Amino acid sequence: MARRKNIATLPTENMVLDALESAVLILGAGYHIRYMNPAAENLLRISQHQALGQYLPALCSVVGEERFATLFADTIAANAATLRRALPLALSEGGGAVVDLVVTPAPTDGLVIEMRPMELPARHAEEEMQDRIYGAAQEMLRGLAHEIKNPLGGLRGAAQLLDRELQRPELKDYIRVILHEVDRLHHLVDRLQGPRSRPVFAEVNIHQVLEHVRHLLNAELPTGIAVRFDYDPSIPDLMADQEQLVQVFLNLMRNAQQALDRHGAILIRTRVERYVTLLHHKFRLALRVDVVDNGPGISPDLLPRIFLPLVTSRAEGMGMGLAIAQGLVRGHGGVVHCHSEPGETVFSVSLPLSPHREASA
Repeated sequence: MARRKNIATLPTENMVLDALESAVLILGAGYHIRYMNPAAENLLRISQHQALGQYLPALCSVVGEERFATLFADTIAANAATLRRALPLALSEGGGAVVDLVVTPAPTDGLVIEMRPMELPARHAEEEMQDRIYGAAQEMLRGLAHEIKNPLGGLRGAAQLLDRELQRPELKDYIRVILHEVDRLHHLVDRLQGPRSRPVFAEVNIHQVLEHVRHLLNAELPTGIAVRFDYDPSIPDLMADQEQLVQVFLNLMRNAQQALDRHGAILIRTRVERYVTLLHHKFRLALRVDVVDNGPGISPDLLPRIFLPLVTSRAEGMGMGLAIAQGLVRGHGGVVHCHSEPGETVFSVSLPLSPHREASA
């Protein structure tokens, strides 16, 4: 009988595993990593090249009393799959995740590990909700803009006609005030409708964009706010509209600055993710930029509505920054997600890097 090949050496099986959203790892003797799929790379924040041969518990550990070594030994002794639900993990790279974990004895020596982050269904549900809310909001704003612009046009025309008839300079000053306020309202309505031009795509280096935004913000940042950068220098250029990306990250960084109230830290982190689903399409490569602040967090009541126009927790704010950022990112085929708790708020922007798009998810 032909000897069964190792699963990690079969190209066809690798392609299947690569396309899964669940993180899959194959461990050999001593629980060292022999294979990991892209979802596992994304989850553990390490590339397969770096992880091969490493001891899995050195990359992540179970939070609590249970240990991987005990779990693995019990699985091998029973020669049956072991399931753990809502298992909290701490990552050596920092941060953590909550996963449903399945440990299965491999057909050859070793173990097959499957980790499905519990945030995946919640993230898909969030994107579905964002789709519905964004579409409804855009439809409402288009109707509102039409209803407001019509009387504004009539008001401006009447003011211009009146200006020709008035002779006294002080009365003309009132006309100029009317015209100024009409134009201001017109501009506000345009902003409510979001970006009016489609992105002009060209090759863009994301780190040049972020460095440009940093220079723009330097003059505004209070001395009590520290800004740190954690860049992945291997990220290739992406096809994007550079000016629109500057607007996106300028809005997100200003939002983080305002949340800190003159004291705290902002982290800008860039990473590459593989086989990521964006707006119902799966891409082989995607860029993720995280804008992280250690402020008080966003109220749970406000969090589901933060990307809607005119929604803000600040009395002096208009509530347009996040809505505009989301619209621009969606125009690039990407998504914006937010996770917030006291002490850490993360806005994650994901954008396609590879032109290849898989079948709809």
